[in-house]
Amino acid sequence: MPDALRYAMIMLAAGIGIPILAALNAQLGVRIGSPPVAAVVLFCVALAGAVLVMLLTHGPAGFARLPGQPRHLFLAGLFVAFYVLSITFVAPHFGVGNAVFFVLLGQMISAAAIDQFGLFGAALRPVTLMRGAGIGFMGLGLFLIQRG
Repeated sequence: MPDALRYAMIMLAAGIGIPILAALNAQLGVRIGSPPVAAVVLFCVALAGAVLVMLLTHGPAGFARLPGQPRHLFLAGLFVAFYVLSITFVAPHFGVGNAVFFVLLGQMISAAAIDQFGLFGAALRPVTLMRGAGIGFMGLGLFLIQRG
């Protein structure tokens, strides 16, 4: 299987998982009456899964290289926490579909900006008229899906 296809399939699976994650964790938050506690449980389960994958693949050697890394790279954890806390709180009130619609819209805008300017070491991929139109049509498609 070509790398591009393998990567696409992995990310498709990740994309499928985002609304499932949102629905499951939102329901847990409602049932226990605490979205923050549901988020903590999610992170504990995620940590256990990440540790297992780490142990089965590369081992803990990467931890030794952490102190020399730029501090701003660790902000990614805050973005994950914000996503999980916000989707766990918002989805039961706004609907999983509506919540994920705005997440996807935000992802498209952010990804285009990151690519346009090559931020955070990403490959530079300018937003051409064609890419801009594609992003616009994706946004329109997401909007139409939610309206129907």
